Amino acid sequence: FRVETMSPLLALGLLLAGFCPAVFCHPGGPTKAAEDGDNGMHVDSLSLASRNTDFAFSLYKKLASKTPDENIIFSPLSISTGLALASLGARNTTLLEILQGLKFNLTETPEEEIHRGFRHLLRTLRQPNSQLYLNVGNALFIQEQLQLLPKFMEDARDLYAAETFSVKFQDPPAAKQLINDFVKKETQGKIPELIESLDPSTMLVLANYVLFKGKWKLPFDPSDTYPARFYLNKNKWVKVPMMNLEKEHMAYYRDQNLSCTVLELDYRGNASALLILPDEDKMPLMEAALSPELVKQWRQSLRPKWIDELYLPKFSISGEYELERTLPELGIRELFSSGADLSGITGAPNLRVSKVIHKATLDVAEKGTDAAASTGMKVVLTSGLVDPVILQFNRPFVLIIRNTNTESILFLGKFANPQKT
Repeated sequence: FRVETMSPLLALGLLLAGFCPAVFCHPGGPTKAAEDGDNGMHVDSLSLASRNTDFAFSLYKKLASKTPDENIIFSPLSISTGLALASLGARNTTLLEILQGLKFNLTETPEEEIHRGFRHLLRTLRQPNSQLYLNVGNALFIQEQLQLLPKFMEDARDLYAAETFSVKFQDPPAAKQLINDFVKKETQGKIPELIESLDPSTMLVLANYVLFKGKWKLPFDPSDTYPARFYLNKNKWVKVPMMNLEKEHMAYYRDQNLSCTVLELDYRGNASALLILPDEDKMPLMEAALSPELVKQWRQSLRPKWIDELYLPKFSISGEYELERTLPELGIRELFSSGADLSGITGAPNLRVSKVIHKATLDVAEKGTDAAASTGMKVVLTSGLVDPVILQFNRPFVLIIRNTNTESILFLGKFANPQKT
């Protein structure tokens, strides 16, 4: 997030970074887990996860509608957390638009409970795990001499564990270097340059990052990876390195109504990848139906199934989005206008958000992955007593990476074009 003031013009930036690598698995979890001191009421984890999932799919549909045949990868957790943090300083219509854009109903859930829910979620996600690495955090980069309200600073620290740094934005190259170095360090070099330029009018930058590293419970054997066709459409294909897993029980569901196959692959630890492969030409039908209720139905319908052969591409994709162009389509408009009320940050109503930059990368490989992949299914009949089941992710599919403790979507994406990786 980058915020600007109106007279004179100041800027607040919201910068959101997410990385899900597969191969380089850390032996433990992040070291900065906090004790959860929540003893009061907060929105429960499943309710918060449902709202965040609703927001995730709403944003996904907007992005997919703009580039239907392109790869998509983003972290809904990173974006929703960054917006919720920024909402601490919002007032009146600006506040309502942000929280409603995040799919919260303020008549049902008071603002205070929403923030306490995020605190509980973040503390849960940051607990160390010997099987899986997940690092989530926030930071405030504040212009020297800019006086922020103590309440905003306290809430940012208490509810979102935000670190604070003093910055000279009048020296844009130095400020840019400081912010990018911080994000690069927290994402272990996977997001080396979150921002490419800064305006001297910038007063405050809010940064959020998510780093996930997981190993498959059922890893693929690298010696079985081979060049294979991936169909961009019915008539066009390209070669990809195709991983192969044979003769295993996997969580499987065939959705006849939406003409898609759903497969869930577990990571070691408390995470899984939900892979959704629509039949040929059925991607728009499935994408239009995406909702928290649908995913809940899929997960409840998954059953162990003997899979003779599973084929899944080995790939890396990245996404970069200037969300100030997309979020207004989800109802978050005033935040970017001259009528923005962010007086909860400094006490003065002269700030607005000028930029919301989100970057995410995803690596899927034999040892593990950091985002979910979607399932493709092909059944080949043989003369045996039991027909073998062969699942092939050899055309565009959707991927969802979830934290199974909180039901939160860490990463959401679509692998549609290997030529754009």
